[in-house]
Amino acid sequence: MIRLLIILTISASLFGCNPKPKNQPTNLSQENLVLATIWFQHSPEARALYFQGFNIAKERVMEFKKLKSDKPKAVVVDLDETMIDNSPFQGRMIETGSPFTVELWDEWVNKQEARATPGAVEFTQFCQAVGVDVIYLSNRTVGQQEATMANMQKLGFAYLNPSNFYLKETISGKEPRRIAVSEKFEIILLLGDNLNDFAECFEKRETDWGHSVTDQFREEFGRKFVVFPNPLYGEWEKNVYGNQRVTDEQLKFKMRREAIKSF
Repeated sequence: MIRLLIILTISASLFGCNPKPKNQPTNLSQENLVLATIWFQHSPEARALYFQGFNIAKERVMEFKKLKSDKPKAVVVDLDETMIDNSPFQGRMIETGSPFTVELWDEWVNKQEARATPGAVEFTQFCQAVGVDVIYLSNRTVGQQEATMANMQKLGFAYLNPSNFYLKETISGKEPRRIAVSEKFEIILLLGDNLNDFAECFEKRETDWGHSVTDQFREEFGRKFVVFPNPLYGEWEKNVYGNQRVTDEQLKFKMRREAIKSF
C-alpha cells in the first residue's frame, strides 16, 4: 500500500510539472488568422503567385525602360507582404491570442528575422542589372528604417540606400510620398499587396468594398500595377467591421460571419 502511494505521488508530481504543449490553444481570439497564415506560409499556390507577379513585373520593366524620359526610371514597391514575409508575426498573434500592438510589431521588426517573399530579392537584382531603380515605399516607420535595412541586407536585396526608402513619418496615406518619388523618378511600375499601394483613389472604398473603383482600373492590373496575395490583413478588413474600430471579439466573430455570402 505504501509503495502504491509513493508511485501515485511521483506520477502526480511528474504530470503536474509537465509544461503545456506550445500549440495547445489557450486563447482563440486570433483563430480567424489560422488558415490564412497556413496558406500564406505553406501553400505552393501562394509561392507560385509571387513568382508569377515578379515575372510579370520583369516583363513590364523591360517594356517601359525603353520609353524616353527626362528622369531616371524607378519601380515603387511596398515592403510588408510584397517584398518581405512577416507571417511569423501573425503566428505569434495566433499563439498568444493577442491583437496587433505597436509594441509587438516593433519587437518583430527589431528581431530582423523576416524572410523575403519568393522572387523578391531576385527582382531587385534584376532591376539593378538593367538600370532601373527600386524605391521602397512602406508604412514601416522611419524609426524602423535601420532595422529594416539590416534585415534586408542579410537577405541580399539591392538598392539598400537610405535615399531609396520612403517610410512613414506621421501620415499613413502614401500619395504624398509617391508624389515625392515622382519628382525625382519616372515611376514605371508599382508593386504591392494592398490597393492603397498604387493610388490614392483606392483609399475610398465605400460600401461596395472598393469594387467600383477597382473595376475602373481593370486594365492597369498586370500592366502598371502588380498585386501580390495577402489574406492575412489589409484595408479590406475595415469593411468587415463597418469601418469602425471593434474590440469585442464576440461582435467581431458575428460581423465576420455576416460578411460571408452563402446560398
